[in-house]
Amino acid sequence: MPDRYGTDVLATDWRAPRRGRAVEIEADKGLVVEEVSTDWCGEIVAVERDLHTVTLEDRRGKRRTFPLGPGFLLEGVPVILAAPSRTGPAAKTRTASGSVAVPGTKARVARASRIFVEGRHDAELVEKVWGDDLRIEGVVVEYIEGVDDLAEHLRDFRPGPERRVGVLVDHLVAGSKESRIAQSIAKSPVGREVLIVGHPFIDVWQAVKPERLGLEAWPTIPRNVEWKKGVCQRLGWPHRDQADVARAWKHILGKVTSYADLEPSLLGRVEELIDFVTAP
Repeated sequence: MPDRYGTDVLATDWRAPRRGRAVEIEADKGLVVEEVSTDWCGEIVAVERDLHTVTLEDRRGKRRTFPLGPGFLLEGVPVILAAPSRTGPAAKTRTASGSVAVPGTKARVARASRIFVEGRHDAELVEKVWGDDLRIEGVVVEYIEGVDDLAEHLRDFRPGPERRVGVLVDHLVAGSKESRIAQSIAKSPVGREVLIVGHPFIDVWQAVKPERLGLEAWPTIPRNVEWKKGVCQRLGWPHRDQADVARAWKHILGKVTSYADLEPSLLGRVEELIDFVTAP
């Protein structure tokens, strides 16, 4: 007798998606995938691990960026895109600052002298490029959260012939607040033991060459807009809160592998400070 009602739906995995369950794959460049919510189909041309994004280029050469994760099809099969695995670093022959690497060298006991920088991002950039050199020289870098209270920090530190201080300042240009503070300290009793130098950029982000991020130039941000959030917005990066700004900086810093990725106007100033605080 024929089955009037067909097969029992409970005899199979009735919850399984029509196209199958998504599997995780690495978002390797060259794969062609489709983003399901927009039907955008294109080749993977870039993956930004720090921003957790993937960029697809369609057959007309147009590009769009999407978050990594679920929501993609590969040859009609649902996939979860993950950042490609990292490869192990090769042994270094040069430090990031261009100095000859000396494997196995122990860090020197910290000197009394210090280098002050304005913020955490400045400190992280200096560490990434000059960290090996600073450890060999025994120089500690501290961030002071802006230069408005620099004179107070110096009073607490009490600079002297064996306790020199080098200060790296953002936006040290003629007529700026920063330049007035620097001139005042240079004329003070501690001026001989303090060297204040700076770069012309609004923020140390701009010291990273824009082409390292695929830009022709850093965007111009109106004065009434917070600079870092404005940059993120203009570049199409998440910018809702400080966590988004922190991720953006991690992405920018990830593009820096050596001194060659930085503008010369920063390089010379940091080298000058290192020479000043390590001089006999």
